[in-house]
Amino acid sequence: MTSAPPAPAETDPTGPRRPAAVAETPAVVMREVGKSFGDHTVIESLNLAVPAGRITGLIGPSGCGKTTTIRLLLGVLAPTAGTIDVLGADPARFTSRHRERIGYTPQKFFLYPTLTVQENARFVAGLFGLGWRHRRRRVREVLQFLELWPARNRLARDISGGMQRRLELGCALLHEPELLVIDEPTAGLDPVLRAKVWEHLRVLCDQGATVLVTTQYIDEAVYCDTVAILDRGRIVAEGSPEQLRRRAVGGEVLRVEAHGVTRDALRALWALPAVQALEQENATTLRLTVDDAAAATPSVTGALAGNGVAVQTVRPSVPTFDEVFMKIVGRS
Repeated sequence: MTSAPPAPAETDPTGPRRPAAVAETPAVVMREVGKSFGDHTVIESLNLAVPAGRITGLIGPSGCGKTTTIRLLLGVLAPTAGTIDVLGADPARFTSRHRERIGYTPQKFFLYPTLTVQENARFVAGLFGLGWRHRRRRVREVLQFLELWPARNRLARDISGGMQRRLELGCALLHEPELLVIDEPTAGLDPVLRAKVWEHLRVLCDQGATVLVTTQYIDEAVYCDTVAILDRGRIVAEGSPEQLRRRAVGGEVLRVEAHGVTRDALRALWALPAVQALEQENATTLRLTVDDAAAATPSVTGALAGNGVAVQTVRPSVPTFDEVFMKIVGRS
């Protein structure tokens, strides 16, 4: 997915008015956090660090505890165990000044259906204390950024679900938050609109904002800088998308198409130091897990050719994030 290069941070109307630098201190730190409702434990020993200036995805199936985690770090719920630090403060002790640094978009549509797009945005801007002149400018800037300006005079109930989702996102951006928290931003949207939402989030992140997103669409992990996989209230894996792929499969994958594969050829492949795993999918297709696909390709090709095998193609095979998720969650 590509987008136009963003404007410099100090002139960009959509993001925080500060240099687009990544801070060393994480924006959010959760240590050994637990949350129970009576005898039912929803979150257990959860550890999570959200890097500043990056997109972090909290990914997992419905009911795994994503929304509860969001409510904990926003101070809506109090943890039954552990500590939480959000932008240097305990959510339980948030002041109005702390809350002004955070933008939040919940999972379900929460704006007024009988107000227009522009009226909703102006109302929310007023809640954040934006003066009349500032409010008018910010509403126009944000609605234009999210491609909602042409629909500004339409009632919120009459616009599409995708436009409603973008309007909610816009209302969370009006006060230029440092941390943007979005619960299921693409729920119910078609693939084109989902990609559009992620494009907007990337532009915001490139301008210095920190974005924390929950999603049950596993394939959306590729849009994140850091991914935390949540399963049954616990973080079972955390890292960049590429790190999680390597963890799931044990390295990188090569798919080899060849004719005349013999046992001697398979033994020669197994003898290569770079080969971690080998699977013969059918008579002409091999799947190899190696340390480094590019570095291993010449030795794999040479081992096969040296045993009389006619190699047709050798190409990297990238597992989908659905496969990565199932492997990691299965192990946990």
